[in-house]
Amino acid sequence: QVQLAESGGGSVQAGGSLRLSCAVSGYTGSSHCMGWFRQAPGQEREGVASIDDSDGSTNYADSVKGRFTISVDNSMNTLFLQMSGLESEDTAMYYCAADDEAVYCSGESLPEQSDFVYWGPGTRVTVSS
Repeated sequence: QVQLAESGGGSVQAGGSLRLSCAVSGYTGSSHCMGWFRQAPGQEREGVASIDDSDGSTNYADSVKGRFTISVDNSMNTLFLQMSGLESEDTAMYYCAADDEAVYCSGESLPEQSDFVYWGPGTRVTVSS
């Protein structure tokens, strides 16, 4: 059974940085599509970043390009999201997601929520201005 668990959320001042981690267990296969989503209070969940863990190709939401970096350490089975230059608009619950079909991450745009089968429970990020 695949399980995802996020960590690293917290409260930070605007302009600060945080690194989110997502520990993955129970994975099989050699390539996967992995991503980060977020949901702000009163808003719909939106994609933030994605990565194909077989070739490292990435996609980002326009709102986070140049500030956030997604990466994966396959030896540790861990997905990361390095967030810098945080803004109050980044305040949200952040979720990691994964799927066995790496092809969902191979396009030039972020995959949809429906492309992911496995989800973590989320970690909260609060940015104060």
